[in-house]
Amino acid sequence: MNVAPFVESPQEVIKKMLQLVEPKNGELLYDMGSGDGKIILMAAKDFGLRCVGIEIREDLAKRSMAEIKRFNLEGRIKVINGDFFSVDISDADIVTLYLTTSANEKLRPKLERELKVGARVVSHDYEIRGWKPTKISKDDPPGHTIYLYVYDPLKTPIKNESKFNYSD
Repeated sequence: MNVAPFVESPQEVIKKMLQLVEPKNGELLYDMGSGDGKIILMAAKDFGLRCVGIEIREDLAKRSMAEIKRFNLEGRIKVINGDFFSVDISDADIVTLYLTTSANEKLRPKLERELKVGARVVSHDYEIRGWKPTKISKDDPPGHTIYLYVYDPLKTPIKNESKFNYSD
């Protein structure tokens, strides 16, 4: 199921997204809808991460695999040409998103089912409705908003969506 169009992420946005998650060398990053692979390439090359890109479009998956090979990163990056709703992400330390708000909404139940406590989710321009961001980077770089979430259902990262006012 294709839930969002492919739009390239600018390099400076990718760098800021990866800086916000404060990655540790060797952690595992999943890029949901990895497109041309720019996020996973930078994450592996510049931040020492192991990466899985999931891309439904075959042409984009092939393009990113060619770049991975060109940079000799086959041992650090895997690309799955498929639907990210059907890929288990339970071992993710970091999840990157550049989808739409409605796509994030469709993805949210999967994230809540599969993510481990402490996993970081970083989203370019589109929030995950119902979750409370840990950090928001607005206009750094200019014209972009980056949302960082640290998943911990026990600490209630989910916004209170109750319509009742208990103080009445």
